[in-house]
Amino acid sequence: MATNSTYTVSGMTCGSCASKVTDHVEQIDGVTDVAVDISTGSLMVTTDAPVTDDAVHTAIKRAGYTVDTDHA
Repeated sequence: MATNSTYTVSGMTCGSCASKVTDHVEQIDGVTDVAVDISTGSLMVTTDAPVTDDAVHTAIKRAGYTVDTDHA
């Protein structure tokens, strides 16, 4: 069963930024899809296996951005 989690990422201002974050998050085992909305800074991560918030936060930080710890 797929699970969706949404995060707010600070600093994503262009398509290149979104691509960089997407590339890093997609490397996490269990992630099946990543969708970014640059205008709101939201990142929706779809998984088919358990993925921790820490894993997503680490991937976002490796991409060079910060994540709001309060996500929906």
